[in-house]
Amino acid sequence: MPRSANAVDFWRGVALVEIFVNHIPGNFWEHFTHKTLSQSDSAELFVFLAGWSLKHVVGPPEDPRPTRHLIMRLFLRAGTLYAAHMVIVMAAIALLAISSKLLDNPLLLEWFNASAVFTAPVEAHIGLVFLTYQLGYFDILPLYVVLLFASPFIALMHRHRPSMLLPISAAIWFVCLVGEITFPTWPTEGEWFFDPLCWQFDFVLGFLLARSTGPGPWIRANLVPIRWIALPIVVFAGWARWVGWEVDPTAAPEPHLLFVNDKSFLTPTRIGQFLLLVALASPLWAPLEKHLPTLTRALSLLGRNSLLVFCIGSLLALAAQILRFAIRGGIVSDTLIVACGLGIMFTTAAVADWWERQG
Repeated sequence: MPRSANAVDFWRGVALVEIFVNHIPGNFWEHFTHKTLSQSDSAELFVFLAGWSLKHVVGPPEDPRPTRHLIMRLFLRAGTLYAAHMVIVMAAIALLAISSKLLDNPLLLEWFNASAVFTAPVEAHIGLVFLTYQLGYFDILPLYVVLLFASPFIALMHRHRPSMLLPISAAIWFVCLVGEITFPTWPTEGEWFFDPLCWQFDFVLGFLLARSTGPGPWIRANLVPIRWIALPIVVFAGWARWVGWEVDPTAAPEPHLLFVNDKSFLTPTRIGQFLLLVALASPLWAPLEKHLPTLTRALSLLGRNSLLVFCIGSLLALAAQILRFAIRGGIVSDTLIVACGLGIMFTTAAVADWWERQG
C-alpha cells in the first residue's frame, strides 16, 4: 500500500519542485516559485527540514538513540551524501562535455564554473574530491555533507548541554557574518557559495524547533501571536522583492552583511523572513491534506525520496538549461521542459517507493 503523506515530506517535496524550476534560470515558470515574493527561497526550507529530520535519528528525550549508533548512522548518511554528490558532479561534467561536442560550442565547457576540469584536470579533480572545487548549481550537497558530519556534535551537545546549542550556533553565525568568514575554494579562486559556518544556524534551528523540549514547544504554543506579527513583515518583504527594492551593499553600514540580503552567508534578512514565513505557512498542511489529498501525497512521495529525486532533478535541470540554450525556447517549450522534468522526478520517486516496499 502507498504510504501516507506527512507535513515534513510534503514541504520537502515542495522545496524539491521549486529547486528544480529555479535551477532552470530564465524559464517562464520560475516566476511562480515563492522566491518571487520572498527574501528567501527553497534552500532555506530544505536545510531547515534537514535539521528538523535530525530529531528522528537522535530519538525522543525519553528514549535517545545510543551514542555509538547515533554517530555511526549520521556519519554513514554523510558518506552517502558525499557519494551521491560525486556521482552527479561527474555526470554533470560528462553532460557538459557531450553537449559541447554535439552543439560544436566549446563555451559550454565553461558553464557552471566547470572550465577548470578541462583546463587544469589534475588540480580540479583533487578539488572535487575534497569539495574545495564546486560546480554552480551543484554546490548545495557539499553543504549537506559538512552539516551531516557536524550533526553528531550538534546532537550530542543538545543531549548533554541543551541550553548551550542555540547560543553557540547563533554566535558562530554572527561572527562569520561580521568577519565574512567562509571556506575558500581551490583551484579556482573564490569561496563556497553556501557558507556552512552560517548555514548551520538554519540547520540547528530546524532541529531545535522540532524537539519536544527547548524553544520548540514555546514557539508552537504562541504561534497565533507570532503569525500576527509575521504577517505585515512578510507582506512588506514580498512587496520589496516584487518592486526590486533592496539595500545597496555599497551604501550599507558596516558590517554590511547584517543589513543586506546575501544567500551565501544566510544574512539576517533571509533567515528572519524565512522563519516568519514558516510560521505563516505551517497551518496550510492540514487543509491541503484534507482538500487536496492527491497533491499532498504526490509531493510527499518526492519528499520521502529526497536524495534520489534531488540528484535526478539536478541533472535534469542542467539538461534543461542546455536544451533551452540550444532551441532558444519560450513559454511553450518551457512548459514542456518543466512538465517532462517533473514527470521524470515523480516517476523516479514512485519507482523508488515501490522498490522499497518490495524489500
